[in-house]
Amino acid sequence: MLDLTKLTTETRNDKTMNLDQMTPAELAAVMNEEDGNVVKAVKEVIPEIATAIEWATESLNRGGRIIYMGAGTSGRLGVLDAVECPPTFGVSPDLVVGLIAGGEGAFVKAVEGAEDSQTLGVQELKDLALNKNDIVIGLAASGRTPYVIHGLAYADSIGCKTVAIACNRQSDVGKAAQLAIEPVTGPEVLTGSTRLKAGTAQKMILNMISTGSMVGFGKVYQNLMVDVQQTNEKLVVRAQNITMTATGCTREEAKAALSEADGHVKTAIVMILLSCGAKDAKTHLDAAGGHVRNAL
Repeated sequence: MLDLTKLTTETRNDKTMNLDQMTPAELAAVMNEEDGNVVKAVKEVIPEIATAIEWATESLNRGGRIIYMGAGTSGRLGVLDAVECPPTFGVSPDLVVGLIAGGEGAFVKAVEGAEDSQTLGVQELKDLALNKNDIVIGLAASGRTPYVIHGLAYADSIGCKTVAIACNRQSDVGKAAQLAIEPVTGPEVLTGSTRLKAGTAQKMILNMISTGSMVGFGKVYQNLMVDVQQTNEKLVVRAQNITMTATGCTREEAKAALSEADGHVKTAIVMILLSCGAKDAKTHLDAAGGHVRNAL
């Protein structure tokens, strides 16, 4: 029988033994206090997160992809981070991929038993035509999910960089990866409910990896998202604001530059700052590998 007693994510939290008797205010307060420990736990693994950012950036710059894989909450968090990358950074939906045990339907409805499969994750990576330029990041709060462990083993076998994110030390998933990121968030407020502190820690780490790698991939100038996609009215205005902030130009000037640049914010910024046309701005950006600062 599977023994979960040694996992800190499965142990009981002494501060919430009377959770069922707490007032709403008391419950919210203790959850807030416990969430404060997540930040401390993540801080302790910053060196490992930095390595993951470096590896992910290298993969992108080699033409590879970032691939997350997980089950349940962990899988949903990977998918969430992946689907936010195209509108935020203007990348293809195929560049950052989120795999969840049980397929897309498992995002909204649990698929029982999918996480225990030793072959499903491997097959999904094969279906993606995984190659050695990619990086595979496995997510498992408990650190024991077979779907993830066997997926990481396959990725390693073909030469990919592999990273595991778990919330128990010396986890099985961590042992299956080249790099283990293991913030110990401790017992959950609701025993075993790793969608709470463990999930929060994983989301924080994914935020760092995706944002950091996109900075390294040239999708940021200063602290501005200069490849934002103008897919709605808010983002149209945001593109104008970013162009104005980066260059000090007026809104009308920003609109004109964006129009000439076919809505491409980076091109508009370089056009204004170098006083050149869209064609020359694109040439500068291409020569700089898409990095605005280098193009200038």
